[in-house]
Amino acid sequence: MKTKSHTKDKYNVITLGCSKNAVDSEVLVAQLKHNEFDVEHQSTSKDANIIIVNTCGFIDRAKEESINTILSFAEQKDKGRIDKLYVTGCLSQRYKDDLEQEIPQVDAYFGTLELPQLLQKLNADYKHELVGERVLTTPQHYAYLKISEGCNRTCTFCAIPIMRGKHVSKSIEDIVAEAKNLAKQGVKEIMLIAQELTYYGLDIYKERALSKLLYALNELEGIEWIRLHYAYPSKFPLDILDAIKDCDKVCKYLDLPLQHANNNVLKRMQRQITQEETKALIQHIRTKIPNIAIRTTMLVGFPGETEDDFNDLCAFIEEMKFERLGVFQYSHEDDTAAFELDDDIDADTKEERAAKLMQVQQEISFLKNEEKIGNTFKVLIDRKEGGYFIGRTEYDSPEVDNEVLLDANKNYCRIGDFCMAKITDATDFDLYAELV
Repeated sequence: MKTKSHTKDKYNVITLGCSKNAVDSEVLVAQLKHNEFDVEHQSTSKDANIIIVNTCGFIDRAKEESINTILSFAEQKDKGRIDKLYVTGCLSQRYKDDLEQEIPQVDAYFGTLELPQLLQKLNADYKHELVGERVLTTPQHYAYLKISEGCNRTCTFCAIPIMRGKHVSKSIEDIVAEAKNLAKQGVKEIMLIAQELTYYGLDIYKERALSKLLYALNELEGIEWIRLHYAYPSKFPLDILDAIKDCDKVCKYLDLPLQHANNNVLKRMQRQITQEETKALIQHIRTKIPNIAIRTTMLVGFPGETEDDFNDLCAFIEEMKFERLGVFQYSHEDDTAAFELDDDIDADTKEERAAKLMQVQQEISFLKNEEKIGNTFKVLIDRKEGGYFIGRTEYDSPEVDNEVLLDANKNYCRIGDFCMAKITDATDFDLYAELV
């Protein structure tokens, strides 16, 4: 048996899932460090005796990864390799009772909004004065900035409102203060995230206030790029486009998850928008900001999606020619409205449709990248890997979008710095460049 009196506890926080989960973990680590805990994030040293797993419960694959991770640490606890195991996040919020029964080795489960309770369990004080302070899990030059929590939308496929609750906006003052703290840490790019950006401000200001927030953030010293993620297309507030156009620090980039384009599927999804309205919105955005990069996400295999419905989606993608596109396969989630529908698309068909849609996008991406050859762009260098310095233009978000590769034998860059680079070659999802 270990004798705790002679050794100090060491904590390791493991994060699974999306960027919003990563922000939650950053806040948790900051709180623990200010309580003088010995804590790391995603440590590989295996010397931590207390593990905190921040889980994802969004779709089947994410839930499976979360459960497998918990089981792995539960096994380590059974073997005496760790002393305590705690679980927080979306999976814990949604399935706490089941998890307590199935994996009793976990010392305590906590939901998405139970950080104070988790800290209390660890005998740590929740320090209110630390609001907005985080220990970054991203490279020091960029960070995600959560502007709200939860969602009021009623998309039938989505379990996020079950796990994250109703929409709650942070104040503009608090967000600006957090952005200032990030800038002091050397952050040059902030990515605004929420379940639904366009709803921002309705609960506290009684009006959509994302554009006001962008104008405020644009004044900050140190921040050079501001990027928008996850904007809902229905009743899109057009004043956001004015802010993107007017604010020199706001990237000409918009993440607009559409989920589908066929009207029958959109109706069953309760997306509150039609294909015709979507086309009109995209045309308006591109007319207002001709050089904007629009990223979207599509969901294939939704209950009742026929071959004709899917072909309609493919035709829509070919017509709209999005700069960036990601594809998910439908996951039948209990407690969602779509769970009442028959999950009648088999796994193989979902996979085939996802692959076909990405093939359509691959051709579009290649042609758009080819058009960039010979042009010069401002590039933020993220890392060095495999003989290349790798960065991004303002039209690309980390991990999900295109990258710019500069031969390290011919070009010297500093990670976290901006440079001007001329594109010399292009592939489907990468650009090759040389310093100007």
